[in-house]
Amino acid sequence: DYYKVLELDKNATEDAIKKAYRKLARKHHPDLNPNDSKAKLKFQQINEANQVLSDPEKRKKYDMHGKDWKHAEEFEKTGQQQRTSQSRWDSEHNFSDFFESMFGGEGDGRGAGRQVKYRGQDFNAELQLDLKDVYITHKQTLTVNGKNIRLTIPAGVENGQTIKIPGHGSPGANGGPNGDLYITFSITNQTRFRREGNNLYTDVDLNLYTAVLGGDITIDTFDGQVKLAVKPETQNGTKVKLKGKGFPIYKKEGEFGDLYVTYQLKLPTNLTEKEKQLFGELSKINENGK
Repeated sequence: DYYKVLELDKNATEDAIKKAYRKLARKHHPDLNPNDSKAKLKFQQINEANQVLSDPEKRKKYDMHGKDWKHAEEFEKTGQQQRTSQSRWDSEHNFSDFFESMFGGEGDGRGAGRQVKYRGQDFNAELQLDLKDVYITHKQTLTVNGKNIRLTIPAGVENGQTIKIPGHGSPGANGGPNGDLYITFSITNQTRFRREGNNLYTDVDLNLYTAVLGGDITIDTFDGQVKLAVKPETQNGTKVKLKGKGFPIYKKEGEFGDLYVTYQLKLPTNLTEKEKQLFGELSKINENGK
């Protein structure tokens, strides 16, 4: 009962639904309840209830048909077809009660004895991961509707991306196929890198002396450290590209985007008297050179 899930009655306003969803989603959010499978399941149920009740059309169907709301149009359409078919059959074939009782009114398969198979309802779930989690392909176990599902998460999935797990939705009716499970990835970023598609971006501090004279520096990439050669007279804001040091490309094993490094010039502080004197001499040389 979606109303019970959101702790509301059936007369709840749209605003009340929004407030209830926000309150309960914060309370049962997986980030606030790590390793709590019940909280994860509750969070998924809250999301599902909100998706239906916050949509006026879906809510109307749900109020009329309950848990079978997704099949409402299919039920009505099939029922009308059966009634039309049966009416046509009855008008064309005047079977006696004896034949009706013997053959159950099925005739050529269009009679009232036929059962219609219905596909099961799809499930929707959200999986929260950190950017580090999707840098490599790995396996993870999800609990959806009380069942554990082990799936492989390919490296390079993006925030908001949805994948389908066939047959892991609600069971079908009358022998119909199961629904599917749709998992949407919510990816947070706790790293110093900014991701845009398959490329990564980061800022690196560069001291004045290396910027002026050039030299080697060691920087962090997403999967380790590399040495960079800085050219003499490098300006603040200079951007360099490290090919193949970006993020893995989804479902393309061994292929990566690029890493873009922007140099941020850091001026020296707490200068000694000697350093101040030398900078003064440099300033005079520069003035005389002009």
